[in-house]
Amino acid sequence: MPINKIAILTSGGDAPGMNACIRAICLACEHDGIETIGYKHGFNGLLKQDWRTLSAADVYNLIQRGGTILYSARCEKFRTNDGVALAAKNLDENTVDALIIVGGNGSFMGAEHLQKFWNKPVIGIPATIDNDIAGTDFTIGFHTAIQTAVESIDKVRDTAEAFERIFLVEVMGRDAGYIALDSAICSGSDHVLVPELFTSAAEELVKILDKLDARRKNNANSSHIIVITENLWPGGLNVLADSLVSETGFDVRVLTLGHVQRGGSPVSKDRMLATRLGTYAVESILKGETGVMVGETHTKPVLVDLETTRTKNKNLNHYSVDILEKITRLG
Repeated sequence: MPINKIAILTSGGDAPGMNACIRAICLACEHDGIETIGYKHGFNGLLKQDWRTLSAADVYNLIQRGGTILYSARCEKFRTNDGVALAAKNLDENTVDALIIVGGNGSFMGAEHLQKFWNKPVIGIPATIDNDIAGTDFTIGFHTAIQTAVESIDKVRDTAEAFERIFLVEVMGRDAGYIALDSAICSGSDHVLVPELFTSAAEELVKILDKLDARRKNNANSSHIIVITENLWPGGLNVLADSLVSETGFDVRVLTLGHVQRGGSPVSKDRMLATRLGTYAVESILKGETGVMVGETHTKPVLVDLETTRTKNKNLNHYSVDILEKITRLG
């Protein structure tokens, strides 16, 4: 089937590098004489026929910009068969020959759903700061989120040292500890709590207290930085803070980085990954691929069934866990 028009949409949580990916897709399409359009506000744009044309001029000076010029949103109606059937109808009416969806797990579930109603190529590109999609080493936005977290923790350590405080730094990640683990290592933090390794509040509190005691016995600095994945501690971080104050008598502060991790100009690694994956997605469509995610493993491009990205868990790098334990054991 000839490919004359490719559509793009960005869906789910925004990630630094989405714009760089849009740019790469658009330029790759223009190179091959393919028209490019972008649907706005995720799957909502498919339902409302809300789209814009994209040309090389539209993506000029875009690679360094955070966010997404196509905007992003959740779309409850797309979970229904009626909603997806309408999207398929609108794609055909707009003479779209293939669709590229840039997003995370929820976006790929939407892509799978669409394939039941639309028999043209659908390709996914992994873009989420959580880095929790199986089949690819990294996702677009992850490296920038790490950099943002590390810069924030570096600043927090200065005030922690000045007042000999314990800081609890909450980072994003939902059910995945990649941001917490890597930012803890890169910032020289003293402890990390991630969902993959979390046992119980009681057991984890004992581990924290043991590490605090070991550091002080070895005359280490009395400040302490603990990085924690969001929504992990039962009752919230203030509960943990109160427990640490009660047990140690030290001053404890809580810092939630929140959505600041989603913003900012993408770092070079995310720009490079976004550019490679965007270009590879267009190449894959021209080769007749559909129902797959384009990703990278060991810097090589790979194709992964969309269903696999949803059903297979991505394991935490346990070597990184071992490294953190060894280098923070005594301060």
